[in-house]
Amino acid sequence: MEVFIITIVLLLIAVTGISVKILLKKNGKFSGTCASNNPMLNKEGEACGLCGALPDEQCNNS
Repeated sequence: MEVFIITIVLLLIAVTGISVKILLKKNGKFSGTCASNNPMLNKEGEACGLCGALPDEQCNNS
C-alpha cells in the first residue's frame, strides 16, 4: 500500500510540473516540437509533416 501511495504522489508531482511549464510558456507551446526535423530520427531526409522544414533547417512552425 505504501508503494501505491508513493507512486501516486510522484505521478501527481510530475503532472503538476508539466502543467506549470505549459502555463508559464508563451501560448502554452513547447519549443522545438518537430521530431521529424531530427536527422537521427529522419534518416530518409523527408520534410517535416507539420511545418515543412528539412532535417538541416530550423522549424518553420510559428
